Amino acid sequence: MKVRGVRLYGVNDIRLEEFELPEIKEDEILVKVVSDSICMSTWKMVQAGKNHKRVPENVAEHPVIIGHEFTGDIVKVGSKWKDQFHEGKKFAQQPAIPGQMESPGYSYEYFGGAATYCIFPNDVIEKGCIWEYEGDSYFEASLGEPMSCCIGGYHSNYHCEHLSYEHKMGTLEGGDILILGGCGPMGLGAVSYGLTFENKPKRIVVTDINEAKIARAKEVIPESEAAEKGVELHYVNTANMEDPVAELKAITGGKGYSDVFVYAPVKSIAEMGNKLLAEDGCMNFFAGPTDTQFSANMNLYDCHYARTKIMGSTGGNTDDMKEAIEKSAKGLINSAVMVTHVGGMDSIVETTKNLPNIPGGKKLTYTQFDMPMTAIEDFGKLGEKDPFYKELDECCKKHKGLWSKEAEDLLFEHFGVKA
Repeated sequence: MKVRGVRLYGVNDIRLEEFELPEIKEDEILVKVVSDSICMSTWKMVQAGKNHKRVPENVAEHPVIIGHEFTGDIVKVGSKWKDQFHEGKKFAQQPAIPGQMESPGYSYEYFGGAATYCIFPNDVIEKGCIWEYEGDSYFEASLGEPMSCCIGGYHSNYHCEHLSYEHKMGTLEGGDILILGGCGPMGLGAVSYGLTFENKPKRIVVTDINEAKIARAKEVIPESEAAEKGVELHYVNTANMEDPVAELKAITGGKGYSDVFVYAPVKSIAEMGNKLLAEDGCMNFFAGPTDTQFSANMNLYDCHYARTKIMGSTGGNTDDMKEAIEKSAKGLINSAVMVTHVGGMDSIVETTKNLPNIPGGKKLTYTQFDMPMTAIEDFGKLGEKDPFYKELDECCKKHKGLWSKEAEDLLFEHFGVKA
């Protein structure tokens, strides 16, 4: 069948084109992709081309479909999987395939999210990385992958009693969490999850140096909402502080933070986070740098005597993904806080290539139609001339300026998509 999709050929070479999708084998599943959010990891892959660890050497001759944060509908099921999967059902998927580097959006010729249709291969299905999804919206399943990364970070941190060798996994219950550079899409996802994590903290402090981002963060996850859930939430602009380390530590009464997440790959921020660790504190270097030699100065005296820990986490496992989708469906977390832009298939190439230069959070795409990549905050202005954008703007304003199932349904109705 003929499909449309965006494929990688080499360094900074991605193309929207029509190509032939082969007939599925008895151990494969054909899906219709409905939504796919664009990840910074995809931009990094495009910059590296075949030098990326997940991209095959022969990508120029056998281009791969990009995009890994996707969901949609099951269209056709091979005979091997007929008892487990059902045509017409929504699906969710985990792009981090256990035991292998290959993953959708990086490694497969016919398996990726930036396409109208794609094929799940047998190795991915066997490892439980696709399942039927009962949620109402598509976008929440697309955002399950980035949210699972935030969840994985919370689960990856650990603590232990003095002279005990038992690691207690997860951020410290009743502790202090610091999210540095946390008013971007992933940071807001982490804040939303922190308010519902079973190891609920006493306090979450979120820093940034951009007042506009801080203002939006306060609007979509206000301190009052956190207080209702039993968590003390602070948003702090460190650019306005004379001594950020001293002033951030003062918020905790001088003891420092049990858990620090570094959400920006900046040396000075990593070093600040290390200085702010409490005894037995755990610092998670969450942000992925592009520099393979990236390093920062760490206090190994505290590592020895105060038992501070330095680690990193990337991605989330299948349980994290299922937790993200389940909690989104129940309204316990709000993954919509990540989204600031919405577009169609024709917006994917330029948006991906220029992702670091486009302000805001997650760029959510719908692959069954064309639409310019548009900031949600611009809907109102566009609505002065276009009644469709006026309706979208009114809808988003009803949801604190956030994307929603209602907005998604308006989009489908406008473009004639059956979902």
